[in-house]
Amino acid sequence: MGLDIRTPIGLMFSVFGVILTIYGLLSNPAIYGRSLGINVNLVWGLALLVFGITMLLLGMRRGRLVKK
Repeated sequence: MGLDIRTPIGLMFSVFGVILTIYGLLSNPAIYGRSLGINVNLVWGLALLVFGITMLLLGMRRGRLVKK
């Protein structure tokens, strides 16, 4: 059992988070009028990125603990 499930989950959420964050930064601010001016893509992209990085770090930490 060499692969912790947190590693691929963290990678997937990190990739989606980066894509959504970049889209939120580069998109036209006028499209966020329906969401009270809140850049939803940027906010959720950052949330996905934080979650993905957390999962990656936990998966890598688990890998180091198993090898010892």
